[in-house]
Amino acid sequence: MIFKGSAVALVTPLNEDDSINFEKINALVEFHIANGTDAIVACGTTGEASTLSDEEHLDAIKAIIDAVNKRIPVIAGTGGNDTAHSIYLSKKAEELGADALLIITPYYNKANKSGLRKHFISIAESVKLPIILYNVPSRTGVNIPPSLVADLAKNVDNIVALKEACGDLAQVAEVCRLVPDDFAVYSGNDDSILPLLSVGGSGVISVLANICPQETHDLVAKFFEGDIEASRELQLGMKPLIDALFIEVNPVPIKTALNLLGFNVGNLRLPLAEMAPQNLEVLKKELINFGFNLQEATCTE
Repeated sequence: MIFKGSAVALVTPLNEDDSINFEKINALVEFHIANGTDAIVACGTTGEASTLSDEEHLDAIKAIIDAVNKRIPVIAGTGGNDTAHSIYLSKKAEELGADALLIITPYYNKANKSGLRKHFISIAESVKLPIILYNVPSRTGVNIPPSLVADLAKNVDNIVALKEACGDLAQVAEVCRLVPDDFAVYSGNDDSILPLLSVGGSGVISVLANICPQETHDLVAKFFEGDIEASRELQLGMKPLIDALFIEVNPVPIKTALNLLGFNVGNLRLPLAEMAPQNLEVLKKELINFGFNLQEATCTE
């Protein structure tokens, strides 16, 4: 298993000129390792991968790998809607020393089941690294059916896990029923980590963990320790904050929250932009309700 627990879907910090802030990457990595994060996802959706050039994408992955220095797994987001391009990025991430790859369903193309199968197998055969499939139909327009997840899990040696963000617990349960026991299923939705764990999940790849790394780790750890009540309290206690972090499309609220808390991770890349004023007030309110002090620096260079 690549990891068991909480992996943060790390934001990509930017300088004022829109270039990547590599010093801030180092600071964020140290913050997460000091606060219980079990793995780091580099250049996923939260990391604004879709608006990074190939050079930036690979430079950010390398910076995170170097900063982590083998202390926890680094999972590189290298999927896309072009199979050949995904293979290129995947091979480069392997060369850079990534521990695993996160491969999203190809968006916009809306491939059928046969196309999805060939896409994932082609990428898997191009590398030796373990692969986490990423199912998020709300963003890609395509859903990986449980039967295909099971097929790939049983027949492709290095497809070893799924990040499931379909939002349908019945589908998650069917995946967990069909896949081999050593195939890991991770929640891709922070508001339903505990329900996914209850049907056989292994953890979460989390947006929330950007600002609540220890709490997100603890939610999963308490479940596996058998303290279901403590896990439940953490899940329900964080729900208003989680809802605020998804009041607009990710990563707009989480990057805004990090800036409000003094992490200074910079602006969003267009076409993403600042939050609507009424939504920003909701986010501020829930951060304060959770106990955060706005503009308090919690991550230093």
